[in-house]
Amino acid sequence: MEKDKHSHFYNQKSDFRIEHSMLEELENKLIHSRKTERAKIQQQLAKIHNNVKKLQHQLKDVKPTPDFVEKLREMMEEIENAINTFKEEQRLIYEELIKEEKTTNNELSAISRKIDTWALGNSETEKAFRAISSKVPVDKVIPSTLPEEVLDFEKFLQQTGGRQGGWDDYDHQNFVKVRNKHKGKPTFMEEVLEHLPGKTQNEVQQHEKWYQKFLALEERKKESIQSWKTKKQQKREEIFKLKGKADNTPMLFHNKQEDNQKQKEEQRKKQKLAVEAWKKQKSIEMSMKCASQLKEEEEKQKKHQKERQRQFKLKLLLESYTQQKKEQEEFLRLEKEIREKAEKAEKRKNAADEISRFQERVENNVSRDPSRLYKSTKGWEERTKKIGPTGSGPLLHIPHRAIPTWRQGIQRRV
Repeated sequence: MEKDKHSHFYNQKSDFRIEHSMLEELENKLIHSRKTERAKIQQQLAKIHNNVKKLQHQLKDVKPTPDFVEKLREMMEEIENAINTFKEEQRLIYEELIKEEKTTNNELSAISRKIDTWALGNSETEKAFRAISSKVPVDKVIPSTLPEEVLDFEKFLQQTGGRQGGWDDYDHQNFVKVRNKHKGKPTFMEEVLEHLPGKTQNEVQQHEKWYQKFLALEERKKESIQSWKTKKQQKREEIFKLKGKADNTPMLFHNKQEDNQKQKEEQRKKQKLAVEAWKKQKSIEMSMKCASQLKEEEEKQKKHQKERQRQFKLKLLLESYTQQKKEQEEFLRLEKEIREKAEKAEKRKNAADEISRFQERVENNVSRDPSRLYKSTKGWEERTKKIGPTGSGPLLHIPHRAIPTWRQGIQRRV
Protein backbone atom coordinates (compact mmCIF):
# COMPACT_ATOMS: atom_id res chain seq x y z
CA MET A 1 0.00 0.00 0.00
CA GLU A 2 2.86 2.37 0.83
CA LYS A 3 4.49 1.51 -2.49
CA ASP A 4 1.29 2.21 -4.44
CA LYS A 5 0.88 5.53 -2.66
CA HIS A 6 4.33 6.73 -3.61
CA SER A 7 4.03 5.41 -7.16
CA HIS A 8 0.66 7.04 -7.92
CA PHE A 9 0.14 10.02 -5.62
CA TYR A 10 3.67 11.29 -5.04
CA ASN A 11 5.03 10.54 -8.49
CA GLN A 12 6.62 13.58 -10.14
CA LYS A 13 4.99 12.72 -13.49
CA SER A 14 1.55 12.10 -12.02
CA ASP A 15 -1.29 14.47 -12.89
CA PHE A 16 -2.26 14.55 -9.21
CA ARG A 17 1.17 15.66 -8.00
CA ILE A 18 0.11 19.27 -7.38
CA GLU A 19 -3.08 18.29 -5.59
CA HIS A 20 -1.40 15.67 -3.45
CA SER A 21 1.66 17.72 -2.54
CA MET A 22 -0.49 19.21 0.18
CA LEU A 23 -1.26 15.71 1.43
CA GLU A 24 2.44 14.89 1.44
CA GLU A 25 3.22 18.00 3.47
CA LEU A 26 0.39 17.22 5.88
CA GLU A 27 1.63 13.66 6.26
CA ASN A 28 5.14 14.88 7.09
CA LYS A 29 3.72 17.22 9.72
CA LEU A 30 1.70 14.40 11.25
CA ILE A 31 4.75 12.10 11.32
CA HIS A 32 6.82 14.81 13.01
CA SER A 33 4.00 15.47 15.48
CA ARG A 34 3.74 11.76 16.33
CA LYS A 35 7.50 11.51 16.88
CA THR A 36 7.45 14.57 19.14
CA GLU A 37 4.51 13.19 21.10
CA ARG A 38 6.21 9.80 21.44
CA ALA A 39 9.42 11.41 22.71
CA LYS A 40 7.46 13.48 25.22
CA ILE A 41 5.60 10.42 26.51
CA GLN A 42 8.83 8.43 26.78
CA GLN A 43 10.45 11.28 28.70
CA GLN A 44 7.53 11.45 31.16
CA LEU A 45 7.52 7.68 31.64
CA ALA A 46 11.30 7.65 32.16
CA LYS A 47 10.98 10.34 34.82
CA ILE A 48 8.27 8.37 36.63
CA HIS A 49 10.34 5.19 36.33
CA ASN A 50 13.41 6.89 37.83
CA ASN A 51 11.38 8.25 40.74
CA VAL A 52 9.98 4.78 41.43
CA LYS A 53 13.50 3.31 41.35
CA LYS A 54 14.67 5.95 43.84
CA LEU A 55 11.77 5.12 46.14
CA GLN A 56 12.54 1.40 45.95
CA HIS A 57 16.19 2.11 46.77
CA GLN A 58 15.15 4.18 49.78
CA LEU A 59 12.87 1.40 51.01
CA LYS A 60 15.79 -1.05 51.11
CA ASP A 61 17.39 0.90 53.97
CA VAL A 62 14.50 2.00 56.16
CA LYS A 63 15.29 4.32 59.07
CA PRO A 64 12.56 4.84 61.69
CA THR A 65 13.06 8.59 61.92
CA PRO A 66 10.56 11.41 61.24
CA ASP A 67 12.82 12.96 58.60
CA PHE A 68 13.08 9.69 56.70
CA VAL A 69 9.30 9.16 56.82
CA GLU A 70 8.70 12.72 55.62
CA LYS A 71 11.15 12.19 52.77
CA LEU A 72 9.36 8.99 51.72
CA ARG A 73 6.01 10.76 51.85
CA GLU A 74 7.27 13.59 49.63
CA MET A 75 8.70 11.11 47.12
CA MET A 76 5.43 9.15 47.00
CA GLU A 77 3.39 12.34 46.54
CA GLU A 78 5.70 13.45 43.72
CA ILE A 79 5.32 10.08 41.96
CA GLU A 80 1.55 10.11 42.43
CA ASN A 81 1.23 13.67 41.08
CA ALA A 82 3.36 12.80 38.06
CA ILE A 83 1.24 9.72 37.29
CA ASN A 84 -2.03 11.64 37.69
CA THR A 85 -0.78 14.46 35.46
CA PHE A 86 0.30 11.98 32.80
CA LYS A 87 -3.04 10.16 32.91
CA GLU A 88 -5.01 13.43 32.70
CA GLU A 89 -2.98 14.64 29.69
CA GLN A 90 -3.47 11.33 27.91
CA ARG A 91 -7.20 11.36 28.68
CA LEU A 92 -7.60 14.82 27.14
CA ILE A 93 -5.60 13.76 24.09
CA TYR A 94 -7.71 10.62 23.65
CA GLU A 95 -10.96 12.57 23.97
CA GLU A 96 -9.79 15.05 21.35
CA LEU A 97 -8.78 12.21 19.02
CA ILE A 98 -12.14 10.50 19.49
CA LYS A 99 -13.92 13.76 18.70
CA GLU A 100 -11.82 14.27 15.57
CA GLU A 101 -12.43 10.66 14.53
CA LYS A 102 -16.17 11.11 14.92
CA THR A 103 -16.12 14.33 12.88
CA THR A 104 -14.02 12.67 10.18
CA ASN A 105 -16.37 9.68 10.01
CA ASN A 106 -19.36 12.00 9.66
CA GLU A 107 -17.65 13.92 6.88
CA LEU A 108 -16.68 10.74 5.06
CA SER A 109 -20.20 9.35 5.38
CA ALA A 110 -21.67 12.60 4.09
CA ILE A 111 -19.26 12.70 1.15
CA SER A 112 -19.97 9.05 0.37
CA ARG A 113 -23.72 9.59 0.36
CA LYS A 114 -23.27 12.70 -1.73
CA ILE A 115 -21.23 10.77 -4.28
CA ASP A 116 -23.93 8.11 -4.39
CA THR A 117 -26.50 10.82 -5.02
CA TRP A 118 -24.42 12.23 -7.83
CA ALA A 119 -24.13 8.77 -9.32
CA LEU A 120 -27.90 8.58 -9.62
CA GLY A 121 -27.88 11.71 -11.74
CA ASN A 122 -30.26 13.74 -9.60
CA SER A 123 -28.12 16.81 -9.76
CA GLU A 124 -27.86 16.69 -13.56
CA THR A 125 -31.62 16.34 -13.91
CA GLU A 126 -32.24 19.27 -11.61
CA LYS A 127 -29.72 21.43 -13.50
CA ALA A 128 -31.41 20.61 -16.78
CA PHE A 129 -34.79 21.48 -15.32
CA ARG A 130 -33.45 24.78 -14.02
CA ALA A 131 -31.94 25.62 -17.40
CA ILE A 132 -35.22 24.91 -19.18
CA SER A 133 -37.33 26.78 -16.64
CA SER A 134 -35.02 29.80 -16.69
CA LYS A 135 -35.50 30.16 -20.46
CA VAL A 136 -39.31 30.14 -20.24
CA PRO A 137 -40.93 33.42 -19.13
CA VAL A 138 -42.76 33.33 -15.85
CA ASP A 139 -45.94 34.81 -17.28
CA LYS A 140 -46.22 31.96 -19.80
CA VAL A 141 -45.68 29.25 -17.23
CA ILE A 142 -47.95 30.57 -14.49
CA PRO A 143 -51.53 31.54 -15.27
CA SER A 144 -52.34 35.16 -14.55
CA THR A 145 -55.55 34.18 -12.78
CA LEU A 146 -53.67 33.03 -9.67
CA PRO A 147 -53.26 35.37 -6.68
CA GLU A 148 -50.32 37.73 -6.54
CA GLU A 149 -48.73 35.93 -3.57
CA VAL A 150 -48.71 32.66 -5.52
CA LEU A 151 -47.07 34.38 -8.47
CA ASP A 152 -44.42 35.92 -6.20
CA PHE A 153 -43.67 32.53 -4.65
CA GLU A 154 -43.31 30.81 -8.03
CA LYS A 155 -41.11 33.60 -9.36
CA PHE A 156 -38.93 33.33 -6.27
CA LEU A 157 -38.50 29.59 -6.83
CA GLN A 158 -37.60 30.02 -10.49
CA GLN A 159 -35.11 32.79 -9.77
CA THR A 160 -33.38 31.06 -6.83
CA GLY A 161 -33.11 27.50 -8.14
CA GLY A 162 -36.24 25.66 -7.05
CA ARG A 163 -37.43 24.39 -3.69
CA GLN A 164 -33.86 23.54 -2.62
CA GLY A 165 -32.45 27.01 -3.26
CA GLY A 166 -29.87 25.78 -5.76
CA TRP A 167 -28.62 22.99 -3.48
CA ASP A 168 -28.96 19.30 -4.22
CA ASP A 169 -31.68 17.36 -2.45
CA TYR A 170 -29.30 15.59 -0.02
CA ASP A 171 -27.64 18.78 1.27
CA HIS A 172 -30.94 20.63 1.55
CA GLN A 173 -32.64 17.80 3.43
CA ASN A 174 -29.74 17.61 5.91
CA PHE A 175 -29.89 21.39 6.34
CA VAL A 176 -33.64 21.31 7.04
CA LYS A 177 -33.28 18.33 9.38
CA VAL A 178 -30.63 19.99 11.54
CA ARG A 179 -32.46 23.33 11.46
CA ASN A 180 -35.71 21.75 12.65
CA LYS A 181 -33.78 19.89 15.34
CA HIS A 182 -32.52 23.21 16.76
CA LYS A 183 -35.85 24.96 16.02
CA GLY A 184 -34.16 27.58 13.85
CA LYS A 185 -31.76 28.82 16.54
CA PRO A 186 -28.37 30.18 15.36
CA THR A 187 -26.59 27.36 17.18
CA PHE A 188 -27.49 24.91 14.41
CA MET A 189 -24.84 26.39 12.07
CA GLU A 190 -21.96 24.39 13.58
CA GLU A 191 -23.79 21.08 13.31
CA VAL A 192 -24.83 21.86 9.72
CA LEU A 193 -21.17 22.43 8.81
CA GLU A 194 -20.30 19.04 10.37
CA HIS A 195 -22.97 17.27 8.29
CA LEU A 196 -22.15 19.22 5.12
CA PRO A 197 -18.35 19.27 4.77
CA GLY A 198 -18.59 20.57 1.21
CA LYS A 199 -20.31 23.81 2.27
CA THR A 200 -18.71 26.89 3.78
CA GLN A 201 -20.15 28.96 6.59
CA ASN A 202 -21.00 31.80 4.20
CA GLU A 203 -22.92 29.42 1.91
CA VAL A 204 -24.87 28.04 4.86
CA GLN A 205 -25.72 31.56 6.06
CA GLN A 206 -26.91 32.56 2.57
CA HIS A 207 -29.00 29.40 2.36
CA GLU A 208 -30.49 30.20 5.77
CA LYS A 209 -31.55 33.66 4.53
CA TRP A 210 -33.03 32.09 1.40
CA TYR A 211 -34.88 29.48 3.47
CA GLN A 212 -36.37 32.13 5.77
CA LYS A 213 -37.66 34.06 2.75
CA PHE A 214 -38.87 30.79 1.23
CA LEU A 215 -40.90 29.98 4.37
CA ALA A 216 -42.34 33.49 4.52
CA LEU A 217 -43.43 33.46 0.86
CA GLU A 218 -44.81 29.95 1.20
CA GLU A 219 -46.86 30.99 4.22
CA ARG A 220 -48.20 34.00 2.31
CA LYS A 221 -49.03 31.70 -0.57
CA LYS A 222 -50.98 29.35 1.70
CA GLU A 223 -52.90 32.22 3.26
CA SER A 224 -53.66 33.69 -0.16
CA ILE A 225 -54.89 30.35 -1.50
CA GLN A 226 -57.05 29.85 1.57
CA SER A 227 -58.50 33.34 1.18
CA TRP A 228 -59.08 32.72 -2.52
CA LYS A 229 -60.86 29.45 -1.74
CA THR A 230 -63.03 31.19 0.85
CA LYS A 231 -64.05 33.90 -1.58
CA LYS A 232 -64.77 31.33 -4.25
CA GLN A 233 -66.92 29.36 -1.81
CA GLN A 234 -68.85 32.50 -0.91
CA LYS A 235 -69.49 33.25 -4.57
CA ARG A 236 -70.62 29.68 -5.09
CA GLU A 237 -73.05 29.97 -2.18
CA GLU A 238 -74.43 33.22 -3.55
CA ILE A 239 -74.98 31.55 -6.91
CA PHE A 240 -76.79 28.68 -5.18
CA LYS A 241 -79.01 31.15 -3.35
CA LEU A 242 -79.89 32.95 -6.57
CA LYS A 243 -80.69 29.70 -8.28
CA GLY A 244 -82.78 28.60 -5.30
CA LYS A 245 -85.12 31.52 -5.73
CA ALA A 246 -85.83 30.53 -9.33
CA ASP A 247 -86.21 26.82 -8.76
CA ASN A 248 -87.49 24.97 -5.68
CA THR A 249 -85.71 21.75 -6.54
CA PRO A 250 -82.26 23.17 -6.14
CA MET A 251 -83.55 24.78 -2.94
CA LEU A 252 -84.72 21.45 -1.60
CA PHE A 253 -81.41 19.92 -2.58
CA HIS A 254 -79.63 22.75 -0.85
CA ASN A 255 -81.80 22.30 2.26
CA LYS A 256 -81.09 18.60 2.23
CA GLN A 257 -77.41 19.32 1.92
CA GLU A 258 -77.66 21.74 4.82
CA ASP A 259 -79.49 19.10 6.86
CA ASN A 260 -76.80 16.59 6.08
CA GLN A 261 -74.22 19.15 7.01
CA LYS A 262 -76.01 19.85 10.30
CA GLN A 263 -76.28 16.14 11.03
CA LYS A 264 -72.59 15.69 10.36
CA GLU A 265 -71.83 18.69 12.54
CA GLU A 266 -73.98 17.30 15.36
CA GLN A 267 -72.36 13.90 14.96
CA ARG A 268 -68.94 15.50 15.15
CA LYS A 269 -70.00 17.38 18.27
CA LYS A 270 -71.28 14.17 19.84
CA GLN A 271 -68.06 12.40 19.00
CA LYS A 272 -66.09 15.29 20.39
CA LEU A 273 -68.15 15.24 23.60
CA ALA A 274 -67.71 11.49 23.85
CA VAL A 275 -63.97 11.85 23.41
CA GLU A 276 -63.85 14.60 26.01
CA ALA A 277 -65.93 12.50 28.41
CA TRP A 278 -63.61 9.55 27.82
CA LYS A 279 -60.59 11.77 28.45
CA LYS A 280 -62.16 13.07 31.67
CA GLN A 281 -62.95 9.52 32.75
CA LYS A 282 -59.38 8.45 32.04
CA SER A 283 -58.11 11.51 33.88
CA ILE A 284 -60.29 10.67 36.90
CA GLU A 285 -59.14 7.06 36.81
CA MET A 286 -55.51 8.16 36.62
CA SER A 287 -56.06 10.58 39.50
CA MET A 288 -57.70 7.86 41.58
CA LYS A 289 -54.92 5.47 40.72
CA CYS A 290 -52.30 8.03 41.68
CA ALA A 291 -54.17 8.78 44.91
CA SER A 292 -54.37 5.07 45.67
CA GLN A 293 -50.68 4.65 44.99
CA LEU A 294 -49.88 7.64 47.19
CA LYS A 295 -52.06 6.22 49.96
CA GLU A 296 -50.37 2.83 49.69
CA GLU A 297 -47.00 4.51 49.73
CA GLU A 298 -47.96 6.51 52.83
CA GLU A 299 -49.20 3.35 54.55
CA LYS A 300 -45.95 1.60 53.69
CA GLN A 301 -44.02 4.56 55.05
CA LYS A 302 -46.08 4.54 58.26
CA LYS A 303 -45.68 0.79 58.63
CA HIS A 304 -41.97 1.09 58.04
CA GLN A 305 -41.77 3.93 60.56
CA LYS A 306 -43.65 1.89 63.17
CA GLU A 307 -41.38 -1.07 62.56
CA ARG A 308 -38.33 1.13 62.98
CA GLN A 309 -39.76 2.57 66.21
CA ARG A 310 -40.49 -0.92 67.51
CA GLN A 311 -36.99 -2.07 66.69
CA PHE A 312 -35.58 1.05 68.32
CA LYS A 313 -37.58 0.38 71.50
CA LEU A 314 -36.43 -3.24 71.53
CA LYS A 315 -32.89 -2.05 71.10
CA LEU A 316 -33.26 0.36 74.02
CA LEU A 317 -34.77 -2.38 76.20
CA LEU A 318 -31.97 -4.75 75.28
CA GLU A 319 -29.35 -2.14 76.04
CA SER A 320 -31.07 -1.32 79.35
CA TYR A 321 -31.24 -5.02 80.28
CA THR A 322 -27.59 -5.49 79.34
CA GLN A 323 -26.62 -2.45 81.40
CA GLN A 324 -28.61 -3.66 84.41
CA LYS A 325 -27.05 -7.10 84.12
CA LYS A 326 -23.58 -5.59 83.99
CA GLU A 327 -24.35 -3.40 87.01
CA GLN A 328 -25.73 -6.39 88.91
CA GLU A 329 -22.66 -8.48 88.09
CA GLU A 330 -20.43 -5.60 89.14
CA PHE A 331 -22.38 -5.23 92.39
CA LEU A 332 -22.08 -8.96 93.12
CA ARG A 333 -18.38 -8.87 92.36
CA LEU A 334 -17.83 -5.91 94.68
CA GLU A 335 -19.95 -7.56 97.38
CA LYS A 336 -17.89 -10.75 97.06
CA GLU A 337 -14.64 -8.80 97.27
CA ILE A 338 -15.86 -6.94 100.36
CA ARG A 339 -16.97 -10.20 101.97
CA GLU A 340 -13.64 -11.86 101.20
CA LYS A 341 -11.76 -8.87 102.57
CA ALA A 342 -13.89 -8.96 105.72
CA GLU A 343 -13.25 -12.69 106.14
CA LYS A 344 -9.51 -12.21 105.68
CA ALA A 345 -9.53 -9.35 108.18
CA GLU A 346 -11.48 -11.52 110.62
CA LYS A 347 -8.99 -14.37 110.18
CA ARG A 348 -6.05 -12.04 110.72
CA LYS A 349 -7.71 -10.67 113.83
CA ASN A 350 -8.37 -14.17 115.19
CA ALA A 351 -4.79 -15.22 114.48
CA ALA A 352 -3.47 -12.13 116.22
CA ASP A 353 -5.70 -12.86 119.22
CA GLU A 354 -4.49 -16.48 119.38
CA ILE A 355 -0.86 -15.40 119.21
CA SER A 356 -1.35 -12.85 121.94
CA ARG A 357 -3.11 -15.41 124.16
CA PHE A 358 -0.35 -17.97 123.56
CA GLN A 359 2.32 -15.45 124.42
CA GLU A 360 0.50 -14.53 127.61
CA ARG A 361 0.20 -18.21 128.60
CA VAL A 362 3.90 -18.88 128.01
CA GLU A 363 4.96 -15.83 129.94
CA ASN A 364 2.81 -16.88 132.90
CA ASN A 365 4.09 -20.56 133.16
CA VAL A 366 7.87 -20.17 132.60
CA SER A 367 10.03 -18.78 135.41
CA ARG A 368 12.98 -16.65 134.58
CA ASP A 369 16.49 -17.48 135.96
CA PRO A 370 19.23 -15.26 134.55
CA SER A 371 22.03 -17.30 136.21
CA ARG A 372 21.26 -20.37 134.13
CA LEU A 373 22.90 -18.73 131.19
CA TYR A 374 26.30 -19.44 132.80
CA LYS A 375 25.54 -23.09 133.67
CA SER A 376 26.19 -26.15 131.53
CA THR A 377 23.35 -27.72 129.74
CA LYS A 378 22.15 -31.25 130.42
CA GLY A 379 23.49 -32.41 127.09
CA TRP A 380 26.97 -31.14 127.84
CA GLU A 381 26.98 -32.76 131.25
CA GLU A 382 26.05 -36.15 129.76
CA ARG A 383 28.80 -35.83 127.20
CA THR A 384 31.53 -35.08 129.74
CA LYS A 385 30.61 -38.15 131.75
CA LYS A 386 31.65 -40.50 128.93
CA ILE A 387 35.04 -38.88 128.36
CA GLY A 388 37.87 -40.68 130.31
CA PRO A 389 40.83 -39.14 132.13
CA THR A 390 43.39 -37.50 130.00
CA GLY A 391 47.12 -38.49 130.22
CA SER A 392 50.19 -39.87 128.34
CA GLY A 393 50.33 -43.46 129.81
CA PRO A 394 50.32 -46.62 127.67
CA LEU A 395 47.18 -47.96 126.24
CA LEU A 396 46.24 -51.29 127.79
CA HIS A 397 43.45 -52.12 125.41
CA ILE A 398 43.04 -51.31 121.73
CA PRO A 399 39.55 -51.66 120.52
CA HIS A 400 38.91 -53.90 117.53
CA ARG A 401 36.02 -54.56 115.30
CA ALA A 402 33.49 -57.03 116.54
CA ILE A 403 33.91 -60.66 115.36
CA PRO A 404 30.86 -62.27 113.82
CA THR A 405 29.43 -65.25 115.69
CA TRP A 406 30.13 -67.70 112.87
CA ARG A 407 33.87 -66.92 113.07
CA GLN A 408 34.26 -67.02 116.77
CA GLY A 409 36.58 -69.87 117.90
CA ILE A 410 38.47 -70.03 114.59
CA GLN A 411 42.15 -69.32 114.90
CA ARG A 412 43.55 -66.69 112.74
CA ARG A 413 46.28 -67.74 110.34
CA VAL A 414 49.41 -65.74 110.33
